[in-house]
Amino acid sequence: MRDAVLSQIERFLDHLTIERGLSRHTIAAYRRDLARYAEFLRRRRVRDATEVTARNVTAHIAGVSSSTHGDGVPYRATSVVRALSSIRAFHRFLMREGEADFDPTAGVIRPRLPRRLPRPLSVDDVGKILAQPGHTTAQGIRDRAVLETLYGAGLRVSELVGLDVDDVDLEEGRVRVLGKGSKERDVPLGRYARDAIAAYLTRVRPEIATARSRSALFLNLRGGRLTRQGCTGILERHAAAARIRARVSPHTLRHSFATHLLEGGADVRVVQELLGHASVATTQVYTLVSKEHLREVYFSSHPRARSSGRSVKGGGGRVGAVEAGGAPR
Repeated sequence: MRDAVLSQIERFLDHLTIERGLSRHTIAAYRRDLARYAEFLRRRRVRDATEVTARNVTAHIAGVSSSTHGDGVPYRATSVVRALSSIRAFHRFLMREGEADFDPTAGVIRPRLPRRLPRPLSVDDVGKILAQPGHTTAQGIRDRAVLETLYGAGLRVSELVGLDVDDVDLEEGRVRVLGKGSKERDVPLGRYARDAIAAYLTRVRPEIATARSRSALFLNLRGGRLTRQGCTGILERHAAAARIRARVSPHTLRHSFATHLLEGGADVRVVQELLGHASVATTQVYTLVSKEHLREVYFSSHPRARSSGRSVKGGGGRVGAVEAGGAPR
């Protein structure tokens, strides 16, 4: 009997690509999760996804939760939750298509995720990084434009490398961004980002562009579209030059963008729109970071709040650093 699961998964992935327009990185994540699921079902001799039971799904998720990858590293809770989300979306697709009569994931409990707050850089540390690229070399001018745009517009790295020249309006001071789910949004560009992009467009891009550059805004020095890895390398190089000890990624600048706006008095719904979050609940995690910052400043600065030689206490809990880890995308 032919195994129908793999063809069902391929139809689902085609649906995500063609009808929902998800990015290739998101599709790749779904493909990994569902390939592992298909292998589990094959071992259980389940040849058609419409025959899957809630017990099958629960057993698979328990297996993922207790397994390891790479050099014996356990899967994180976020990976387990993502695996269940991928499987749930797959079975709901089969129901919508009329291939299945029920959703075997409906009663499967989603693993609880630990609350992890984003870890933004300080305004001073961001300034140190942005001050690193030179003003005279092609690489320095390009790097400055990349970093100023990342921080100035709070973009995801995928959004930044996907920008085309026509997406930027320097006169109006805005950039058109294609975000998650192919949703477009307009984000303002401040003076530093506009000046950096203008210098790059007039002094560098014409010199490094080739036929393969097409309409891409940010290019590598060989003329190809800048990649996510290339952008990450640019930031890591300048963060090291600025002697920033914390681990810094493009998403760190996005976290910093949101946190600095809220600390400066921006409304959370405005920040939600700028970040391209579908729900304000995703953005509200940054308000927790800002509150923690306010507490730290208060207990370290107020003369009647400081205590010498002891950990500072307040509201019954220790004021400490923001927990590192996962955060909204």
